[in-house]
Amino acid sequence: MEIKIGVRSVHRELVVETDLSSEQVEEEIRKALAADRGVFAITDVKGRRVVVPVASLGFIEIGEDESRPVGFGGTL
Repeated sequence: MEIKIGVRSVHRELVVETDLSSEQVEEEIRKALAADRGVFAITDVKGRRVVVPVASLGFIEIGEDESRPVGFGGTL
């Protein structure tokens, strides 16, 4: 699943590919926002960890759980 993280005052978004489901990502976001001076931390599919202070979060876009088929098969 692809997650896009917008950070305040930064022109580029962070794009993270993770094995977590959308529900798991939402739960991690809720935990981070509930913590005083919390940080949102997520690990990508290669084991790299991205940590962003919640005070700096602009937005988080959560992609689809299912991967879409690639190619032209089955389209009419």
